Amino acid sequence: MHFCLTGQYTPRALNAILENPTTDRQEAARKLIEAAGGKLISMYSVAADGPGVLVIFDVPDPSAAPAISGLTVTAGTLQNVKLVRLFTQDEIKQVRQNAAKLRTSYTPPGS
Repeated sequence: MHFCLTGQYTPRALNAILENPTTDRQEAARKLIEAAGGKLISMYSVAADGPGVLVIFDVPDPSAAPAISGLTVTAGTLQNVKLVRLFTQDEIKQVRQNAAKLRTSYTPPGS
């Protein structure tokens, strides 16, 4: 399952990065994600809302994603973290087919 994690570096993390500007945060992310049985798909630095990151990763166990997210927060690396489940186009096709089957079973408010 694919996930997108975004967040801003904490002041403590930014200071550590400035003290060692060649630190490889992508390798740190890869190591954590692989330890959870997953794969780092891509990682980008972002400047919106303060220096931060956008990480896309794939994990076979969906409970691994919030564990990864939580570790980055409790370690003091990231703040304002958002974790979003991403769906492949094949997965969305299945969602649409399921929705079409269920459509007649739902009664909207006011009906």
